[in-house]
Amino acid sequence: MERLLATWIEPLSLERSDGSTLRDTARLLDALSELCPFVEVVRLGLFVLPLRGPSRFFGGDDAVVRIVRHSVLDTVGAVAKIGVAEGLFCAELAAHAEVVVAPGATDVFRRAQPLDVLNHRELAATCRRLGLFTVGSFADLEPARVAERFSGRARTLHRVARGELFELEGQRDPTLGRRLSRLRGVDDLFEEPRSFFGQRGAGDDRADAAARRVRRRLGADGVVVARLCGGRGPEDRATLVPWGSPPGGAPGGAPWPGQLGAPSPMITLAHPVPLVLRDGENRPVVVGSRGSLSGAPATVIFSAPLRREVLWYAGPWPLVERWWSRHRRRAHVQLVLADGEALLVVAEAERWWLAGIYD
Repeated sequence: MERLLATWIEPLSLERSDGSTLRDTARLLDALSELCPFVEVVRLGLFVLPLRGPSRFFGGDDAVVRIVRHSVLDTVGAVAKIGVAEGLFCAELAAHAEVVVAPGATDVFRRAQPLDVLNHRELAATCRRLGLFTVGSFADLEPARVAERFSGRARTLHRVARGELFELEGQRDPTLGRRLSRLRGVDDLFEEPRSFFGQRGAGDDRADAAARRVRRRLGADGVVVARLCGGRGPEDRATLVPWGSPPGGAPGGAPWPGQLGAPSPMITLAHPVPLVLRDGENRPVVVGSRGSLSGAPATVIFSAPLRREVLWYAGPWPLVERWWSRHRRRAHVQLVLADGEALLVVAEAERWWLAGIYD
């Protein structure tokens, strides 16, 4: 788990009616971003940043702590409490205690904390009656026993106590980032992208923060992400859209008769690479008018000196579309080469092209 440096500034944790707290938070965020571009405001008064990169750059953990402390004092005139530990939950505890937990010692640090740090008074009271006074003693309970006695939230806190989850529910303020964007005159209109499994972590938040900075500098099309769309060939279905674009409908919602079936290549090329297919007699392989190959592919040639032997092939899958305009004709063939590579090639306009690469 990544080591985080957490900075707690008590004066910025209480929002003032004149809006100065939010303005000071934005100024401090900009100042800390000069030291580390991945700094994050978790909620008012609490800032975190990954320590590994800044520690290498500035010459150690102590140097980073010292620089961050001076930056807070110079920017907002407040004394910061700073701590270091693995994961957001333990990093905040370390900041309040003003300790730097050594690498690999976060589990011991977490287990030694009183149950009050889990922010569940009923759970803490019940555990005390059972003779449990620390996070570690609560973590040692069997998950089945916790499920029998406590609520669903307590079961989640048990996972935090065991180190299976790295932050408390509600530890982050989900509205703060949007409020800071509006303060700067940048209003994110669309829902933020989520990670592959639909959850978010510190890495996702840092990636989003970096994407926002690049987008502010380069414009709405400065950051693009891949998205599936409708189409018959894999090279048609992959498209790039601006980061933060609203989600479209379900990909491939149309019937798309003649669509090339699974598996799809892991990589598709925006600009297909020309190549040559030859059979065992070193004759060019072409697709006939009836959609059949003139011979079995034996060699693929990318350039004059770059030749690969073909061990296996499947296809072709001919495709005729756009008869009302360009009357586009093409045929896909799957190849497995002697070095283990698997390719998707397509014949079009009397040439062969590399359309995709399988993982």
